[in-house]
Amino acid sequence: MFAPNYDLGTTVNVGVISGGTATNVVAAKAEANIDLRITSQAQADLVLPLILGLTPQTEGTQVVVTGGINRPPMERTEHIASMFEIASLIAKEEFGFELLEGSTGGASDGNFTAPLTPTLDGLGAVGDGAHAVHEHLVISQMPIRSALVAHLIEQLDEKIGGNRQWE
Repeated sequence: MFAPNYDLGTTVNVGVISGGTATNVVAAKAEANIDLRITSQAQADLVLPLILGLTPQTEGTQVVVTGGINRPPMERTEHIASMFEIASLIAKEEFGFELLEGSTGGASDGNFTAPLTPTLDGLGAVGDGAHAVHEHLVISQMPIRSALVAHLIEQLDEKIGGNRQWE
């Protein structure tokens, strides 16, 4: 069927499975919640039909697939790469740290804006444990990250010349 492609950032995870009433009874109904992570629309176009087109493997059973992509992929464009270069330079020259570029395969509101305008995500809080019990942020880093974003806005304002459109 489908194998994950970690090089492309494409993964499929069945994270929650439920069904049945007892261990010695064939389940009348079962459910599986699937998490699909993709980094490009091309990957979505390839993988989504495979999931939506699942068919039963046992006679007399039925497969019903509902849902779909709830956020478009946040694809790395030339403009996004250019904006990251600016942010990275500011981080190094103004604040003395290396800003690392990465992709989590996760989703944010930036997934909606990235197809429309260059978008950077993850410039805010420094911390660890996203969505886990040990999730936290480093408070002492908040002023530095806020200043980085402010400097980036200033640099971009100068670059685009006040016309509020990315060129």
